[in-house]
Amino acid sequence: MEKLKISVETGDHTFGNPIVALFNPNQITIDKTVPWTSLATATRDVPDAQFTHGEAATLSMDLFFDTYEQRTNVKLQTDKVYHLATVEQHGKFHRPPICRLSWGAGIFFQGVLTHLSQRFTMFLADGTPVRATLSCTFRQWRSAKDEKSIQKLESADVAKRRIVKRGDTLSSIANEEYRDPTLWRPIADANGIVNPRLLMAGTALLIPALRGGIPPVGN
Repeated sequence: MEKLKISVETGDHTFGNPIVALFNPNQITIDKTVPWTSLATATRDVPDAQFTHGEAATLSMDLFFDTYEQRTNVKLQTDKVYHLATVEQHGKFHRPPICRLSWGAGIFFQGVLTHLSQRFTMFLADGTPVRATLSCTFRQWRSAKDEKSIQKLESADVAKRRIVKRGDTLSSIANEEYRDPTLWRPIADANGIVNPRLLMAGTALLIPALRGGIPPVGN
């Protein structure tokens, strides 16, 4: 029987030292939240909605460990999972490691451990724990390079964010993003900008989606 494995980040885009589940989970839950911002409109009962950004998915599962028959400390197994939430054994990264979860063929989730609850439910006479259930939550992680490779952010029908650089104006930003400097008003409205001349370098701007996309070149 194939066992669930958690492969641990060992270097740049390399993973190894897999943690193999003693018992496969009987349930895995993957949650995905998609935030939409309501756009107030005076004459509508249901406001329009603007997609602004995505949220990482989360994966939750319980892992069961039992070493009663071996009469060994179950923490020798559970500590491997515990250290996925620490810097202690991953000093070269200066952070907890990224993990890849697989079960059979292929990776089905990549993320970081963000929550761990350990419940020890059986002990030997000397107090040695021999049974435990670990409730784990992983948050999806993807590198900027990987994210860019699968997105088509050059399209104006996708909302995005950008940082204002010295010399930028709303018109120049609209020209770069929409290929039309006259389309600065949607950017101003999306960011609550009253005076378009007061645009400070370093400001994070929401670049809203344009209905219909970028106007054709030459129009």
